[in-house]
Amino acid sequence: MPAPSFDPSQLTRDHVLRALRHIDRQGLNLPPSTVYDLVYRGRRYPPRPVAQLAYRLATGQTDAKWPLPAGGPTNGLLEQLDFTVATKRPSLANSPLDGDVAAQQAMQDLYTGRPSDSALAEKTKEQKTEVQEPASSYNLPPSAPYDRAAALHELFVSEQKLDDALAALRRRRNLILHGPPGTGKTFLARRLAWLELGATNAARVELVQFHPSYSYEDFVQGFRPDAQGTFRLTPGVLSDVCGRAAQDPGKPYFLLIDEINRGNLSRIFGELLLLLEADKRGPDHAVRLPYSPPDATRFFVPDNLYVIGTMNTADRSLAPLDYALRRRFAFVKMQPESGARLQEFLAQKGVPALVITRLVARLTELNQAISDDADLGEDYQVGHSYFCQPPTDPATAESWLRLILEQEIAPLLDEYWLDQPAKAAAHKKRLLR
Repeated sequence: MPAPSFDPSQLTRDHVLRALRHIDRQGLNLPPSTVYDLVYRGRRYPPRPVAQLAYRLATGQTDAKWPLPAGGPTNGLLEQLDFTVATKRPSLANSPLDGDVAAQQAMQDLYTGRPSDSALAEKTKEQKTEVQEPASSYNLPPSAPYDRAAALHELFVSEQKLDDALAALRRRRNLILHGPPGTGKTFLARRLAWLELGATNAARVELVQFHPSYSYEDFVQGFRPDAQGTFRLTPGVLSDVCGRAAQDPGKPYFLLIDEINRGNLSRIFGELLLLLEADKRGPDHAVRLPYSPPDATRFFVPDNLYVIGTMNTADRSLAPLDYALRRRFAFVKMQPESGARLQEFLAQKGVPALVITRLVARLTELNQAISDDADLGEDYQVGHSYFCQPPTDPATAESWLRLILEQEIAPLLDEYWLDQPAKAAAHKKRLLR
């Protein structure tokens, strides 16, 4: 095949950004570099493989060879395109943390052993203290009636969207609300549960938040220490709520999973991906859990358990959902609200009309700029929840808005355009004018 006529100097920043997005979306396992890394948005990539992929995408030839050698020539070209090339940091070979800058930094703080001071060890041995969770100092809030009118009064979604979300939940029994941060996903999740229950019954709604350290043992079943330090087989959150729902089959139960895509979902759910399907519920599809003894009762997800997850689409450190999990959920997209519903809400709270007009104008202009940016898009828009707690004194509304723009939204723009500070500064100037 003839060599492409595309000169390496014609490579643009957009070509390289396209290659980086392709690597992240496809989960490509690139050959590691030996000395240098291209650092972009907190992650590290081998410079020459990135340049070669960008070259192939630019030329349209999947087998085109990057003509420049590794090291100075390739690194120099990438630096001319305003990318950072840094000396490679040591990390565990083939570690899942390899390439994750934040995770490698966190590893340096890992506990490396007990104190060697024998006197301290002896003292600890003498002081055998029973350890347990602190006793609850509060009671669940009383249940109160909750209906459609109450939901529409406090939600920033249309009546049609509310109906669509409820229909999806009833059809699939598993629903994910996804969208930019601050769009009311968790707020809506709890209200959907209340609508189906007909009351704000906290006893039948369980909330859990996933995170990178969350595991199958936390969610389903695993060995955990008791107050005496003995490890015992203990049910996780899912097993507990499934058990309660199975004993009360005539009433719906809800499991709300906040930030569902922050956890390692394949590890957390394990074999239970199968049991989440609407047609795989009930004892007929029960399975034996890995930690359970052979004679233990088999586990199933009851028909009356509904799962609602929320998913932040703006966090670059999160991998896309596993397709096996994705097909078991219905998805409802959440968007920022800057129209009549937000304006009516703020007016009812006593916010002056001039402040409302300025807020809506700034939010609309900023979200349009974010949506039009090739590196960001609509998943990175700024949500309306930043403005849902206005001051009780209307005289302080102007100061309230200014501080939110300066202290909460402006730092977010610095993060969005981390490697383009001039663009971030320009957007902040327009925002704060």
